[in-house]
Amino acid sequence: MTARILDGKKLAESLRAEVKGRVAELVARTGRPPGLDVVLVGEDPASVVYTRNKEKASNEVGMVGTLHRLPADASQETVLALVRKLNAAETTDGILVQLPLPKHIHEATILDAIDPSKDVDGFLPMNAGLVATGRFDKALVSCTPRGVMKLIDLAGAKLDGARAVVVGRSNIVGKPVAQLLLAANATVTIAHSKTRDLAAVCREADVLVVAVGRPEMVRGEWIKPGAVVIDVGTNRVAAPEKGEGQTRLVGDVAFKEAAEVASAITPVPGGVGPMTIACLLENTLIAASRLPLR
Repeated sequence: MTARILDGKKLAESLRAEVKGRVAELVARTGRPPGLDVVLVGEDPASVVYTRNKEKASNEVGMVGTLHRLPADASQETVLALVRKLNAAETTDGILVQLPLPKHIHEATILDAIDPSKDVDGFLPMNAGLVATGRFDKALVSCTPRGVMKLIDLAGAKLDGARAVVVGRSNIVGKPVAQLLLAANATVTIAHSKTRDLAAVCREADVLVVAVGRPEMVRGEWIKPGAVVIDVGTNRVAAPEKGEGQTRLVGDVAFKEAAEVASAITPVPGGVGPMTIACLLENTLIAASRLPLR
C-alpha cells in the first residue's frame, strides 16, 4: 500500500483564500478589517521568523497584522501593560503572545491576562473548557488541533465510531485534539510516554495523531494497515549527507515506513505546519465576526 500524502500547504492556501473572501465581506459589512496583534519579547531567532510570518500572512488576507516587539529585558509588568492595552483596543480582535518568553517572565501570568474573546491561539482555560464541553459556538479552538481536524477531513476519514489514538498529552495539541475527535464521535485514547506497550495501542488506531516531539519514534510496524496518520512533530536532526553540520526536518513518525502501511499521511514539512497559521487567521476572523457592530 502507498499512502496518500496529505498536502497541508495546498489545503492552507485554500483556507487562506476562503478567509480572505470572508474578510472582505466583513469589511464591507462593518467598515473595519479584523486586527491581529502579535507580541514578541526578545530576539529568539525562530520566534522572530514565526512572528514575521504571522504578521505578513494576516496582512495578505486583508487583516491588519501588527507586530509589537519588546526587548528581552522587558519587565513582566511592561508585557502585561501591552496585553491590557490590546485587550481594550477596539481595532484588536486577536492577541497572540509568542512563546517562549524570557525566563524572568511567568508565561501563565501573561497568557491569563489575555481577553479570552481575543485568545486566537486558543490556549486559555476558558477556551479549553468550552471545547471540552462542546460549546464550539463560543470557543476559539487551538490552531494546530483545528488544522489537524481539517487534514483528517481531507483524508476522508469517517470518524463516527472510529478508533482514534492521540500520542501526546500537551495542553496545546494532545488534549484539545482528543476533545475534537471525541466531539466527532470517535472513540479516543490518549497515549503518552508512560503508556504500556505503546506500539500495540497505536496499532489499534483507525486515526493516529502523533505529537510527542521525538524524531521518528512511531515506526511503520506500529500502524494499523489503512490508518490515517497525522504527524504533528517537527524535529531537526543531523543530515551528514547534506554536508558537515547540516540538518533536516523530520516528524515524530518514520515517514517512509508509515507510508507503506497507512492509507493517508501528513509529510514533515508541508503537513500540519502550514495549517497552523492558516487556522490562526481563521480564528482571528471568527473573533472579529462575533463582536457587535461598532
